[in-house]
Amino acid sequence: MAASTHTVTNQAPPLVGYDVFSADRALVEAVERHVAPEHLGEVTGELTGLGRSAGSAQVQEWGVLANENPPTLRTHDRYGNRLDEVDFHPSWHRLLGKGVSAGLTAAWSRPAGHVRRAAAFVVWTQVEAGNGCPLSMTHAAVPALRTDPVLAAEWEPRLTSVVYDRGLRPAARKAGVLFGMGMTEKQGGSDVRTNTTEARPLAEEGTYALRGHKWFCSAPMSDGFLVLAQAPGGLTCFLVPRVLEDGTRNVFLIQRLKDKLGNRSNASSEVEFDGTWARRVGEEGRGVRTIIEMVAATRLDCVLGAAALMRQAVAQAVHHASHREAFGSLLVDKALMRNVLADLALESEAATALGLRLAAAYDDGGEQERALLRLAVPAAKYWVTKRCTPLVAEASECLGGNGYVEESGMPRLLRESPLNSVWEGAGNVQALDVLRALRREPRAIDAFLREVGTTRGADHRLDGAVKNLLTDLADLEGVEGRARRVVERMALVLQGSLLVRYAPPEVADAFCASRLGGDWGTAFGTLPHTLDLASVVDRARPVD
Repeated sequence: MAASTHTVTNQAPPLVGYDVFSADRALVEAVERHVAPEHLGEVTGELTGLGRSAGSAQVQEWGVLANENPPTLRTHDRYGNRLDEVDFHPSWHRLLGKGVSAGLTAAWSRPAGHVRRAAAFVVWTQVEAGNGCPLSMTHAAVPALRTDPVLAAEWEPRLTSVVYDRGLRPAARKAGVLFGMGMTEKQGGSDVRTNTTEARPLAEEGTYALRGHKWFCSAPMSDGFLVLAQAPGGLTCFLVPRVLEDGTRNVFLIQRLKDKLGNRSNASSEVEFDGTWARRVGEEGRGVRTIIEMVAATRLDCVLGAAALMRQAVAQAVHHASHREAFGSLLVDKALMRNVLADLALESEAATALGLRLAAAYDDGGEQERALLRLAVPAAKYWVTKRCTPLVAEASECLGGNGYVEESGMPRLLRESPLNSVWEGAGNVQALDVLRALRREPRAIDAFLREVGTTRGADHRLDGAVKNLLTDLADLEGVEGRARRVVERMALVLQGSLLVRYAPPEVADAFCASRLGGDWGTAFGTLPHTLDLASVVDRARPVD
């Protein structure tokens, strides 16, 4: 029966049918400043196409369906033979295929590859974050494999392919492959040196048989995995192909899939190795050093993934407030709501600016930039991912009760928001990694101070924050107990420096006044009321 009790009014239209990239001014401007002019037209053209796809009704529906229909594990066939296969909804394959074709695994082989990929990762993650895991793992495997030129020559063209070739077959027969990673075990977690998985050398040079387990193995449907195991010479990195060259399945026993808070469209698994064939990557006993470049790349993706979730949450909140009326006017015109939205927008823009700056450092590849990455990546990973969950929660509240309903999409963002803080080392791991670099790598702190020093004298609050940070860094005795505070200050100073250099004055002023000047409360929406908050909110609008 048709409803006759009321007429539906005062509801915001769905945020659909828009260009996710072009509507994000902070992201567009970051791409423009970090991509050389001769490549800018090509890069922005690609990103605009991907942005329109990401904002389309069809692709957004793919994201919903992939989330609502999580993967299932088939351990055996009907006759009792081991299969160890993971089945995904067709929408998952469509999303993953589009991500591969958009170059999200091809950064290492393209001009401005890391910046264009970082921007694409921010755009595509806003559709559904779950497919970001295999894209990230595949992208990040390249620098680890480059420690072995023979392996790199064999696998890198497959990893950087823009062809999504699904199905379990020998890698040599595929147009493109995906990689996963297995590091942690039950007894150790982040303390990978306690791993008990054993690697027994075989007759063929560089080959081993693995026996043991992995408590978290990402993307178990992948074609290959980088794993850590104890060889005779100590903890070592290995490449485990899913299917061997003769077409037989490698021993890769998937015990179960994790039942996770969020990231439900992606499969995370527990696996067992029992005579599993593997190729050594790098030298025996240097497994952590071999795989660390992969970890660094995935940590940057944690920053980008968090920035993407922030941006989508802010876009939804600003869009809702721009259409919803209350007490006689639009929500976006209410002083207090404007303060909340502006505060959220500042956090989002600072995260985006920092993530793209680090991607540009990868593209540069010089000694100074590599040194900067050593400190800036774990610091950014710590802070940006920590800020994601409170931001998404506040943005959900901007929608009122509607934001607590699944159809709004906000609960899915909220469930996803803690992931990047946990993945690739939780907060304490990142803070301790920063301390390790401060103590052992003077070039890293020099590169960091040079970076933030480019804005000396431009803003007194930023200058004061840098001075306070230097005081902290001058006394590293007993610093572990206050490591989080030190790393937080490092990240904020770096974000402030970028915004003072590149953002509009109203954005930089609001950031420095709140995050660095001390005039900021514990909740979002406590910016100084004298600031130009309307311009900050207007800059964050996803559509006019």
